[in-house]
Amino acid sequence: MRISTAQYYGTQASDYQRNFNKAVATASEASSLTRINTASDDPVGAGRLLQLGQQAAMLDQYSTNISSTKSALTVQETTLDSITTALQSAKEISLAANNGNLTDKDRQAYAAQLSQIQQQVLGLMNSKDADGNYLFSGSKTDTAPYSQNNDGTYSYNGDQTTINLGIGDGMSVGTNTTGWDAFQQTINTARTNTTMTSPPVDDGRVVLSNGTVGTAATYNAKFAGGEPYTVSFLSSTQLKITDALGNDVTAEATQNGLISNSSGANQTVSFRGVDMKLNINLKAGDTNPDAVIAGHSFQLSATPDSFTTARSPGNPSTAVITGSNITDPVAYSNAFPQGGAVLKFTSATAFDLYAAPVTADSKPVSSGTVAGGNATAAGVTFALGNTPAAGDQFSIQSNNHQTQNILDTLGQMVTALNAPIDGNDVAKQKFQGIMEAGLGNIDSASNQVGAAVTSIGARGQSLDMQTVTNQSLSTANTTTQGSIRDSDPAEVMTRLTLQQTMLQAAQLAFSKISQLGLFNKI
Repeated sequence: MRISTAQYYGTQASDYQRNFNKAVATASEASSLTRINTASDDPVGAGRLLQLGQQAAMLDQYSTNISSTKSALTVQETTLDSITTALQSAKEISLAANNGNLTDKDRQAYAAQLSQIQQQVLGLMNSKDADGNYLFSGSKTDTAPYSQNNDGTYSYNGDQTTINLGIGDGMSVGTNTTGWDAFQQTINTARTNTTMTSPPVDDGRVVLSNGTVGTAATYNAKFAGGEPYTVSFLSSTQLKITDALGNDVTAEATQNGLISNSSGANQTVSFRGVDMKLNINLKAGDTNPDAVIAGHSFQLSATPDSFTTARSPGNPSTAVITGSNITDPVAYSNAFPQGGAVLKFTSATAFDLYAAPVTADSKPVSSGTVAGGNATAAGVTFALGNTPAAGDQFSIQSNNHQTQNILDTLGQMVTALNAPIDGNDVAKQKFQGIMEAGLGNIDSASNQVGAAVTSIGARGQSLDMQTVTNQSLSTANTTTQGSIRDSDPAEVMTRLTLQQTMLQAAQLAFSKISQLGLFNKI
């Protein structure tokens, strides 16, 4: 076989160039100790490195999310702890103020302290984080959670949205605590009401408090099914309770309805989960206690729903809703929107009631016309001040009194403390009933805040455990990337030496062979 000199030279140059490139690549690898610099170096390894890089970036993001969540939860926990401390102070003040020996002036001083705590708690509920976002508004971080209504009550303006952040593969955690969960769902222990039905004019001899819910499970299971109840006093030592159908249910009351007339102050009558304070106030000259006490009666029922109303700022008239009450319980139960409603006037006399929020395709749940200055819709009568106009809208929120935020509770207690009762034993007994109901609600609020703190602690534990998991994954990721990407120094140096030796040998061989030729033999 014959090859030309040009062909030989070309072949040798090509082989030498290829081996030289390999040696240069190996020298670069020896310098950086990185085996894969481009995908062509190792297509399979490069693909695996890409996947591992994406995982590493995700783990870094998880770490950032965990850090920011921990910071947010810490601020929330600190704020809730401050609220708990304030509520403890409120309880101590309330216990001291609930003393029959105090004067009106003393109670007013306690009212001022309690009012100050109310404002402190309001400020804490409306706290912001370092970025200026409200802590307890849910997703409405630019809206203050709580604001005061015209009637002195407080409304929650946030939502119930939990903002979740991913902290691991398929795992996320809530970064916020909503005011709805921490404050607004506080169980209201004072959600029953007593009304004297006989005698027509209260003689002060029998005082029965509105009651507090002492055993929620019993109340929920039994109370609502029989209301309204009639509490009748048969004598100064025996009362009788009948349900709405007239059935005698006294057996479910404390001591089967047996009471005392000799130590009549601050007795407790418990019935179907409700604890009522009873005072028998015999007067001088009451020689026959049974005769003067018998015939007193009260109606006992759950506190009826109330309504918070507000006019829309753009209303064309100056009309306002001055009062509201349920006038048709059946219609109210069947038709009134429990999530909120909007009363919209189409003229000075015609109106429609919609479920909130109102959209373009909303249909009214009730319609009617104004009669005697009142608008009645879905079983509720709204008293109007001034004449409405077409386009007037009023937002309406019902309150079933099953829950009550602590701001409203403190406000009610402040009002009770400021009311003059000196020299009026009956008023003092009623005042003490209000204060005991408030104390029960303070405990409920503290429990609700405590539950929120517990939730934060549980989430903090999850963050700590996931941090350990993510760190383990990150370490494994780094090790795996290194095993794929990094070179073995000994192997690289051995390969580089071999390639350099081969290049030198190729140079020597080429030099020797290129000297062979016919003219060299002539």
